[in-house]
Amino acid sequence: MTKQYDLIVIGTGTGASVAASRCRAAGWKVAVIDHLPFGGTCALRGCDPKKVLVGAAETIDHTRRMRGKGVGGSEPTIVWNELIKFKRTFTEPVPPMKEQSFADKGIDTYHGRARFRGPHSVEVGGEVFEGRFILIAVGAVPMRLGIPGEEHLATSTGFLELEQLPKKIILLGGGFIAAEFAHIAARAGAQVTVLEQAGRMLTAFDPDLVGWLMEKSRAVGIDVRLKTRVTAIEKRGDDFSVRASSNGKDEVFTANLVVHAAGRVPDLEPLDLAAAGVASERGRLTLNAFLQSVSNPAVYAVGDAAMSGPPLTPVASHDAKVAAANMLKGNHQKPNYLGVPGVAFTIPPIASVGLSEKQAREDGLKFRMRSEKASDWYTTRRVGETTYGFKVLVEEGSDRILGAHLIGPHVDEVINLFALAIRNGLTAEDLKTTMFAYPTGASDISHMI
Repeated sequence: MTKQYDLIVIGTGTGASVAASRCRAAGWKVAVIDHLPFGGTCALRGCDPKKVLVGAAETIDHTRRMRGKGVGGSEPTIVWNELIKFKRTFTEPVPPMKEQSFADKGIDTYHGRARFRGPHSVEVGGEVFEGRFILIAVGAVPMRLGIPGEEHLATSTGFLELEQLPKKIILLGGGFIAAEFAHIAARAGAQVTVLEQAGRMLTAFDPDLVGWLMEKSRAVGIDVRLKTRVTAIEKRGDDFSVRASSNGKDEVFTANLVVHAAGRVPDLEPLDLAAAGVASERGRLTLNAFLQSVSNPAVYAVGDAAMSGPPLTPVASHDAKVAAANMLKGNHQKPNYLGVPGVAFTIPPIASVGLSEKQAREDGLKFRMRSEKASDWYTTRRVGETTYGFKVLVEEGSDRILGAHLIGPHVDEVINLFALAIRNGLTAEDLKTTMFAYPTGASDISHMI
């Protein structure tokens, strides 16, 4: 007999967990399904383990910056296998803890690849389940590049599981993964090359600040090649050759490891969306403003699978709360992505929230802007850093913060205060008159606006 559920959730990451828990708390019968270890990308293969590695790289970098400023002794190094072992103390407990958490709440769990078998039905390992609602929360996977030899590429997941760090690494792409992994690997002693076909890296961030980050990246030995299109990858013994073209000139790069960091797409293909009548276009679900499929009202999606807001963990959680509310009480909530901060955990980090200068000008807004490369400020000199700066946009008349773009020590934390201001309509004057603890990164805010 087919098992019946009020809600079937495909995925066990942040968005899946929030939605499943909320609907179960309302008395619904809920099941979750995942073909991967329970916990999702952020906890197991993304944010959390990456930040552990970043922490070690920051320690090395800070120590090196303070040479001749009161810090001496032998040269610090990252012992990679020990670092990965430490990282696993965070990731390995997650799947059993997550599964137990579901069980404690009365949520049924299933392991296996889920496939639609009808508008309300899903098959897992030969069993078919029926759900009044089905939530797609499958996360994302590396996009296909369509180049010969791409089967030789390591994924970001593979990078985070390396027992030893290779001496020469090539990263394909110019987004978050490429930038962050490049800074980690360089501080760990690897020779790093980044191949990006666009004209700059980190297009989600302000171009001026990215330029300052590129100066720092090259200073620590990262070879960034822009406007470089990879045409083929060849495996030669234990090494790899990467063929690329730039400005009409062909070049070959060699490495011990080549990592796919050229973008991710929703993991939708294995679901057989057509069997459920779930519309998609160009690899993206076609959803309405309530995160509901336009062609099958029983299906909702959140997080990376929805691609409605920025591909960030807090967005997945926010989406899940919205989708759960709409499934429980009918469509009445829409996601609100105002003031969602983004951070690339390079060294130093770069952060952004709100409108860019270009967007503000295109929208015809009248605003004042303060921008400065503040390498001589106390905040950066104290830690021996040379890269620190900001660009802040404030609307004329209303005094609202339109956008904030930061790079340097502590900006991954400071950006949250700008996000709070944007999301809650606080003004520049509100921030100026706030008494922040001093000396802290936040105490610089009044000088930025």
